[in-house]
Amino acid sequence: MKNRLEEIRKEKGITQEELASILEVSRQTIGSLENGRYNPSILLAFKIARYFNLTIEDIFIYEEVEDEKK
Repeated sequence: MKNRLEEIRKEKGITQEELASILEVSRQTIGSLENGRYNPSILLAFKIARYFNLTIEDIFIYEEVEDEKK
């Protein structure tokens, strides 16, 4: 899954540390999300979307892999 979290966070002028504090997660979690090494729980995805006043789909982009269709 791809995401626009880093782009959106930077547009709002928020650091990883600030966002992590607001969402009650570690800065490493934010970094891992932004680098695509970690997919958020549905609860965290909702918290992020609600904080930025966006939909989950505005932030997280699901791309179906060919093997997953089988």
